[in-house]
Amino acid sequence: MALLSRKNKTPLGIYIHVPFCRSKCQYCDFYSLTTKEDSLHDGYLDAVCSHIKEAGALAPNYLVDTIYFGGGTPSFFGAEGMAAILTVIRKSFDVARDAEITFEANPDSVSDRLLRRLRSEGFNRVSLGIQCDNDDILKKLGRPHSYAQAVNAVKRIRKMGFKNLSLDLMYGLPGQSLQAWEHTLQNVLKLQPEHISCYGLKVEEGTPLYEYQDCCNLADDDTQADMYLSAIEILRQHGYRQYEISNFCRKGHVSRHNLKYWNGGEYLGFGPDASSDFGGRRFAIIRDLQGYIAGIRSGGQVLREVQEVPPRERAGEYLMMRLRTVSGLDPKEYEKRYLLPFGPLQKALEKHKEQGLAVKTFDGRWHLTPNGFLVSNSIISDLLLIQEKCKPIARRR
Repeated sequence: MALLSRKNKTPLGIYIHVPFCRSKCQYCDFYSLTTKEDSLHDGYLDAVCSHIKEAGALAPNYLVDTIYFGGGTPSFFGAEGMAAILTVIRKSFDVARDAEITFEANPDSVSDRLLRRLRSEGFNRVSLGIQCDNDDILKKLGRPHSYAQAVNAVKRIRKMGFKNLSLDLMYGLPGQSLQAWEHTLQNVLKLQPEHISCYGLKVEEGTPLYEYQDCCNLADDDTQADMYLSAIEILRQHGYRQYEISNFCRKGHVSRHNLKYWNGGEYLGFGPDASSDFGGRRFAIIRDLQGYIAGIRSGGQVLREVQEVPPRERAGEYLMMRLRTVSGLDPKEYEKRYLLPFGPLQKALEKHKEQGLAVKTFDGRWHLTPNGFLVSNSIISDLLLIQEKCKPIARRR
């Protein structure tokens, strides 16, 4: 069968999970290791490259338009390894000329040499984890850097020619007041990033923070809500539009890769604990680096939770993911794609509109307001219950 022309190919995102960190943050429950053992680094690189080659042969009719290196700390893993992986991706997949290619970094592992190499290889977007401008709080979180290092990292990133920079921030941190959070935002805005992500601290079971959360003066839910609403307003005043619950950007700088998740696009993940949604199936890789390496080498099983996703479940995902975004729900698209009536959902959304939690735009779309985002889990749960009771729309003959 002849290959499709590029314009007819299905867009595809690729995620590379790099499971190495200099140290483990107190709040982090992502899969990562603090080992510096060369054998594991080399074994990981060989395994992930072999895995990419194998998968590429199964996706001839896809065009890769976003590539994202997350972790872990990809910058700690180093430029040589990331460059090698990107080369294999390009050889194994059809990669768009204007693909968005992102790597995550911590300020302590950013160097001119790393940035120069990655820029020359075609990386064009950096996601830098700053989290806070207060060094005492950074220490409490187990972050391996100071705010001065973060500022210096931004200067290095700009000097090396990167024009698409995202900064990650967290609020609701130990001992952090609303005023301190607003001060953090004002400081970070001086760095003039194109994109800012603001995440409320969540205390996850199994992390060190979970064990001593009661004695570290964390913000309560009301204070976190005030911090969130304050961030929306401050960032709006400085020209950053909110396009997803936790993400803000200047015009033209949405995270194209993350939009794939929220808009139901297809993506393939490589590396331990990476997830995929591809070919109508959702699956994840085992959360075990050595098991992943051994499985790839031997041709063994490295996938877990492989499942085909039925249309009704996809419809539920559409509600959950689209209501995270400011673009929201399109009634016509929903009914055409899932053959389910939007009317019952609209009745519920009308009630939320009266409470100031939802908005209907001039073109008929529905999205949540900032206050609606604060209680989005409850709203989505209500809509999912309504959806379960809906009977399919009869197909027209």
